[in-house]
Amino acid sequence: MIALGDRFARTLPELSVAWQAQAAADPALLLLNEPLAAELGLAPDWLRSDAGLRFLTGTALPDGAAPVAQAYAGHQFGGLVPRLGDGRALLLGELPDGRDLHLKGSGRTPFARGGDGLAAVGPMLREYVISEAMHALGIPTTRALAVVATGVTVHRETPLPGAVLARVASSHLRVGSFQYAALTGDGNLLRRLADYAIERHHPDAAAADNPYLALLQAVIRAQATLIAGWMSVGFIHGVMNTDNMTISGESIDYGPCAFMEAYDPATVFSSIDSGGRYAYGNQPAVAAWNLARFAETLLPLIDPDVDAAIEIATAALDAFKDSYQHAFQARMSAKLGIAQEDPELVDDLLALLEQQRADFTSFFRSLSAGTVPDGFGDWARRWRALGPDIAAMDRVNPLYIPRNHLVEAALTAATAGDLDPVRALVAAVREPYTPRPGLQHYAEPAPEAFASGYRTFCGT
Repeated sequence: MIALGDRFARTLPELSVAWQAQAAADPALLLLNEPLAAELGLAPDWLRSDAGLRFLTGTALPDGAAPVAQAYAGHQFGGLVPRLGDGRALLLGELPDGRDLHLKGSGRTPFARGGDGLAAVGPMLREYVISEAMHALGIPTTRALAVVATGVTVHRETPLPGAVLARVASSHLRVGSFQYAALTGDGNLLRRLADYAIERHHPDAAAADNPYLALLQAVIRAQATLIAGWMSVGFIHGVMNTDNMTISGESIDYGPCAFMEAYDPATVFSSIDSGGRYAYGNQPAVAAWNLARFAETLLPLIDPDVDAAIEIATAALDAFKDSYQHAFQARMSAKLGIAQEDPELVDDLLALLEQQRADFTSFFRSLSAGTVPDGFGDWARRWRALGPDIAAMDRVNPLYIPRNHLVEAALTAATAGDLDPVRALVAAVREPYTPRPGLQHYAEPAPEAFASGYRTFCGT
């Protein structure tokens, strides 16, 4: 059994509660991420054993492990909730390579707020599928190590089979972690949290004249890069609350997420986002808003003079727009196979895609294959004049993404006991750029009847 550190729990005891996972009545492995297991030094055969399943459900941990439920706050759809925390999750500890091993669906904790602390098979498999797709697309993300059925029935709208997700992340520090620390009024705690975040994720900030300003700037850059990645593949997170924005710059908490097909900045899939706050086109602005909330927590550390701190932090936040635009334009230039950024060409393309309601994913592969849809002729002539590298385009534009109708079909089958569709979907999206015989349907948009009314749910 691999060792698990307890550095977070020891360093920041005010931000966690020692807790144990609920026993799984009849654990059964559903999916195991063998490449990730090998990367972590975990033997797949052992993880499949009874002892491995107890490890993956948090009920049999190595000596010295100190599992905790983490405390954090968060702005949820713009409203501040001072105490959220891991209501159905546990940080088991830090793996030897420094990453966190974390569970979802492991039972009630003191942060459960009336919930049962459990998770159903479908949402946990969704996180596995989407996070593997994002990793394959080169977008920073937490990773799913395994999904284990618990043998416990979870009661939602209907009774559902329960499951636990084992997740690996650079850490689970969030903007909400800093909000929680700031709300305690304990300046020493806030400073220790910031120092921990610097050492763990942004060590270059430690050498800066103002390390806490450098931390803010590093997180701004990391998030600008992340959101540009999301936007370049049509990914919609669906619940960009501050407790779902990491300090590391990794994507986290794949609840009501989905991939846009017909290009439309107003696209919303989440059933709980009735106002469209987290629509596809709003994601950069929401990220900037969340980062402003992060900056607010750091003000006492940036400068003891409040007015000076606000001025300094505001200047740092103003850099997000340029950082995001540069990262997004670099992604789009790569998708178009052109060496230089051309914002006007990109903006004109996006306007045409919206006007034509073109499929955002398949358009770029069609373009590299020489197929230009009606209405794009003038734009395509401008693009061709730039001498695009067609082979390079096919190395960054996916054929296969987790298309929503395929995800839903796979999760429905898995909930009924048939894991073959979800395994096949994972196999497809793990190699998103490589055409393979028999996988044509993974590259096709959803039928209009499905797409027009599609909604996603957070699964809690």
